Amino acid sequence: MSDPIEDYALIGDGETAALVSRRGSIDWLCLPRFDSPACFAALLGGPEHGRFGLAPRDGSRSVRRRYRDDTLVLETDFETADGAVTVVDCMPQREGPPVVIRQVIGRRGSVPMRMELVIRMDYGSVVPWVRRSARGIHAVAGPDALMLTTDVPLRGEGLTTVADFPVAAGERRSLTLHWHLSHLPTPPPLDPEAAVRETEAWWRRWIGGCRYRGPDRDAVLRSLVTIKALIYEPTGGIVAAPTTSLPEQLGGVRNWDYRICWVRDATFALYALVLGGYLDEARAWRQWLLRALAGTPAQMQIMYGLGGERRLTEIELPWLPGYEGSAPVRIGNAAHAQFQLDVWGEMLDAAYAAERHGLERDPEGSRVISKLMEHLESVWTEPDEGIWEVRGPRRHFTHSKVMAWVAADRMVKMSEAADGAPTDRWRALRAAIHADVCRHGFDPARNTFVQSYGARDLDASLLMIPLVGFLSPEDPRVRGTVAAIERDLMVDGLVQRYRTASGVDGLPAGEGVFLACSFWLVDNLVLQGRHDEARRLYDRLLGLRNDVGLLAEQYDPRARRQLGNFPQALSHIALINSASNLSGALRPALHRAGR
Repeated sequence: MSDPIEDYALIGDGETAALVSRRGSIDWLCLPRFDSPACFAALLGGPEHGRFGLAPRDGSRSVRRRYRDDTLVLETDFETADGAVTVVDCMPQREGPPVVIRQVIGRRGSVPMRMELVIRMDYGSVVPWVRRSARGIHAVAGPDALMLTTDVPLRGEGLTTVADFPVAAGERRSLTLHWHLSHLPTPPPLDPEAAVRETEAWWRRWIGGCRYRGPDRDAVLRSLVTIKALIYEPTGGIVAAPTTSLPEQLGGVRNWDYRICWVRDATFALYALVLGGYLDEARAWRQWLLRALAGTPAQMQIMYGLGGERRLTEIELPWLPGYEGSAPVRIGNAAHAQFQLDVWGEMLDAAYAAERHGLERDPEGSRVISKLMEHLESVWTEPDEGIWEVRGPRRHFTHSKVMAWVAADRMVKMSEAADGAPTDRWRALRAAIHADVCRHGFDPARNTFVQSYGARDLDASLLMIPLVGFLSPEDPRVRGTVAAIERDLMVDGLVQRYRTASGVDGLPAGEGVFLACSFWLVDNLVLQGRHDEARRLYDRLLGLRNDVGLLAEQYDPRARRQLGNFPQALSHIALINSASNLSGALRPALHRAGR
């Protein structure tokens, strides 16, 4: 059996990240980038697909984990019959090739430790050539090389590098794993003690710049650290998650690659970063968006690679059985070629929000936005695949049309102060879209907006209607929609995206509740003045975080397990925004909607 998704913690260096289990095993690591092939892929298979295990040899009585204050330096305490040790894991910020540092610190008694290093390049498919080096081993497979440096004696057992060694109270043992291109010289050795101290100090300096002083500050700080860890520092792009193919239903086929940057997350991420006081990261994210969108408006995509790459071809890896048998395992994402109207709204909304928060306007960005709007005029009446990237037929999704309205609305607001701007043209477009949505996307008999024109199904994305300012939260149609979602899309008090049994997405039915949607309901309850209910739901969501404060994309309220790729940027972004909406200070739900 695989470890539960929530049993993992995250470490990272600003260009990639690793998942460390409560059992002390690094079961997922892609090098040198988030989207590179994994050298440890046990998360999607078994130990034979690559892992880096480090734990007491004879098991432990108890395990307790934490991050060192507000950093990404992980400590795992193991209590055994023989004593106690702490394993420290981190990845120093990049000054060269990526490095993973693992230390064992003796706390009490003398604990026999076991290290097992199974290196399998290219997502668990390639066994490298391994040779001994001066202070460890050196493994090579094609373009990739890994070097393990340690003072612990190593030996080989069945294509695995192992070590058995005791750690007594007061003793320290270190294992340092370097990646480098195999045709280049090995990196120089580093001092692991100094590297851990410097990594901890780097994170303390970064989180020390946080301006958020509202309630739930610890949860907000952990979410900000998680988002920072998912920013690809060279470009400013934010990956949706550092993993691929963690399932939305155990044993199911809803398994997607999230090591990609979604345009849809633009405004949410911008607000979360600005609320934290991280304008440099917000500015870098906006600039990534502008660069990624280069091309004709008709070529605009819903997602791009870390550097703005467009070709994200989806393929399946048949040699990996998938997390708890959830196959297929996919890399790349075919949804990059879909047509989704909502990205126009997200792009324009992000640009407008950036200006309102004092980020300087980019002249080139203004020209890009104008061209995008000209194209939107001619395509907003077309059906699309929608926010959830359905793989069924295109429809006139109500949320998509609402976000097209957002694009026109933000264009009006940004062009009003510009000489010679065709503001009346954008006003007319805004009015036309608004009337169309209210006429075709609303069911007056049930007093609710619906998932798509002419349908009866509901969709949690309709919760965005008051959050983006399409209608006031006091509007009876909004209240009716929120009530309908609470009645028909709630499972154990949490929000589903939509009823998958409807077949709208062209996939077999079944998935968990979507955590970001549940946070959107919190925001709606705040806007309706239902503060006690909003607070209860928010506390419930905080309680779903794992022991180190991390959230996946979804949650199974029946099995009480996290589902989907992990940790999920959008879940943590929504957590921050909802905390601010509840705080009574700057409320994104009001600010974004212009109220």
